[in-house]
Amino acid sequence: MKKLILTLIATLGIVTGAVAAEGGIAWDKAPKKTTDLAAVQNGAKLFVNYCLNCHSAAFMRYNRLQDIGLTEQQIKDNLLFGDVKIGETMKAAIDPKQAKDWFGGNPPDLTLITRSRSGHGGTGADYLYTYLRTYYRDSEKATGWNNLAFPSVAMPHALWELQGEREPVYAEHESHGHKVKVVTGWKQVTPGTMTPQQYDDAVGDLVAYMQWMAEPAANTRVRVGVWVLIFLMFFTVIAWRLNAAFWKDIK
Repeated sequence: MKKLILTLIATLGIVTGAVAAEGGIAWDKAPKKTTDLAAVQNGAKLFVNYCLNCHSAAFMRYNRLQDIGLTEQQIKDNLLFGDVKIGETMKAAIDPKQAKDWFGGNPPDLTLITRSRSGHGGTGADYLYTYLRTYYRDSEKATGWNNLAFPSVAMPHALWELQGEREPVYAEHESHGHKVKVVTGWKQVTPGTMTPQQYDDAVGDLVAYMQWMAEPAANTRVRVGVWVLIFLMFFTVIAWRLNAAFWKDIK
């Protein structure tokens, strides 16, 4: 029995290692900005300008953005293009047939992406925050780009003008008798329109918007949940004292 347990543990370790290798590098922790309306609004602007060209958000309507503090007129003036109506859902601008020819398949819908991408490395927000910050040039790929969090990704770097071009810096380490390459940092090849810190902040805003989009009621649910717990604690004290009063004369 002991031998069987050890074998199962060893097998689990191999499988876990394989999953970690397939998933790329360790995920960075995404900043928590879902309660920062200015950050979420900026994320919505980035999403519409850079993500919605190829990806849809078919379960989110434009008028729902009023929940993050935008007025109907602001949405119409800044986030709607062409003949799109404010009550419509966020549909991708790209032709599905062209997308299949260019990328080998339709880009996925992003409405629930932060909820669907959570895993052993962290939350879906952590994954997206890492993914959008670990692109690098790779001339061997059809798009000219690769990604450390998602090796051999079919998607090009949509935000490259903001970030500029970077390349990972590797160092060799010995692990279990083998030399392995580990990413130790990044080298800026060409500058972007943003500084590295500004870009990280912008990606944090974009991820915060996608977190909000995946569950718009999350902040309300947490806030109401806190008040419910406070009420239950208060009521528990009252019930305990009433119970003591009812039974005080009974021995």
